[in-house]
Amino acid sequence: MNWDKLFTMQKQLDTYIENNHDLSKTDVFQEKYLALLVELGELANETRCFKFWSHKPRNEKAVILEEYVDVIHFILSLGLEKGFSYETISWETIPHTETEQFNAVFEAAVIFKHDTTEANYVNLFITALQLAAILGFTEEDIQHAYIKKNEINYERQNQGY
Repeated sequence: MNWDKLFTMQKQLDTYIENNHDLSKTDVFQEKYLALLVELGELANETRCFKFWSHKPRNEKAVILEEYVDVIHFILSLGLEKGFSYETISWETIPHTETEQFNAVFEAAVIFKHDTTEANYVNLFITALQLAAILGFTEEDIQHAYIKKNEINYERQNQGY
């Protein structure tokens, strides 16, 4: 998949938000990082993969995909913030449980925050894509859902979200 389209769309959304909130001269890396962690936690909550104490079923796949795309929005945005991008490369499927992969994405995010190199960014991106695979999503699923959610994000901005 060509991720350039999503990076371009994210850059446009980020610029729109920066202009609407007068943030063009403000460093929001820390806020975007925290937002990524929060969205990742919300995604985990929708899957319920870690809730060994509960019998309640996971949410519908469409809801989980929408939450996953929120994670991708912030991964793209963090890359743009630091001048990094992602080109589709071959990566292996990891035989992790969902919980283990969620933890791996959290760890990759922490590593990237503390050492903002392109290699660590690519690792974060791949780890998130491995999570998508475990959740049953393809890159095409992600792209379609991203485009849909991106429209919603503009609507929210226009409504004073």
